[in-house]
Amino acid sequence: MKFPVTRVILYTALLGTASVVAQTEEINRDYRPRTYDVQVRQFKIYPDTTEDIVFLGNSITARAQWNELLQLPQAKNRGISGDTTFGILERLDEVTEGQPAQIFLLIGINDISRNFPDEEIIQNYETIITRIKKESPNTRLVVQTILPVNSSFGEYERHYNKDGHIAKVNEGIKQLAKKYGLTLIDLHPLFLDDSGSLKAEYTDEGLHLNEKGYLHWAEILRPYFD
Repeated sequence: MKFPVTRVILYTALLGTASVVAQTEEINRDYRPRTYDVQVRQFKIYPDTTEDIVFLGNSITARAQWNELLQLPQAKNRGISGDTTFGILERLDEVTEGQPAQIFLLIGINDISRNFPDEEIIQNYETIITRIKKESPNTRLVVQTILPVNSSFGEYERHYNKDGHIAKVNEGIKQLAKKYGLTLIDLHPLFLDDSGSLKAEYTDEGLHLNEKGYLHWAEILRPYFD
């Protein structure tokens, strides 16, 4: 499904006169990352057990070797770089059919970067929650708030300067956790610097975590496996 959304951009002319130009950009809800299909097919051939601890999300999840980072042999990585809430919904049955012990969910920053409306992201999040509860009722679902970004880096412009959207979606996640009685890990404030950005020590390009960021995340998560 593609729906047009209009962005208004100000251009300064050579003589200093500002003109307003309307530019149309399509919101593509059918977008899937280039490796999406092959990764989902790979996930489907891996064995499942009811002791699995599944880490579900996008590249921020995908870049960690969770079994090594947390020393949890039962940890399974189901992150796909570039994924969105729509992508999670499309492949969720692969996760729930194994009836895992726990699912740790972190998703939404790519939806925001692609200008999906905040309310729609939150609605998709609720659909993910209700499906997990229905399809795998004995699974403990742990929801995590979206991490901050740091716009002082220049590599991921689509993701930068959208702090208000991140805050809105995170508030929605918190409300959903309360509504459905879920475990919530509020990651966002635990990665902030004094200016309200992702701490530079935890990233090399303002969006993804580096090794220090993952070590910090691991320490936050560790109590949930005791």
